[in-house]
Amino acid sequence: QVRLVESGGGLVQSGGSLRLSCAASGSIVSISNMGWYRQTPGQERELVANVSGGGATNYADSVKGRFTISRDHRRNSLYLQMDSLKSEDTARYFCTQRWKGNDFWGRGTQVTVSS
Repeated sequence: QVRLVESGGGLVQSGGSLRLSCAASGSIVSISNMGWYRQTPGQERELVANVSGGGATNYADSVKGRFTISRDHRRNSLYLQMDSLKSEDTARYFCTQRWKGNDFWGRGTQVTVSS
């Protein structure tokens, strides 16, 4: 059973930084397609960044140059380093993984950026 648990969210001032973590169990992060999405109330979930099993990364235009997705094989974890945060980055952030043909999601972690 795959389980994804996000952490690292919180309240931060505009211009600040946060690092989100996603700890995986029941799967292998380093060879999976994985990603971070975010969602605000009443809006659809949107892609923030993803990384393929081969290591190729992709970012939403709104976060390019500010966010960095990475993973740690030893910790079997996915990360999202978020710098120069803006109020419009406020959302609930979700980790997702494609494993053996199925998509799995964590429960999310809230990020709130105050202006």
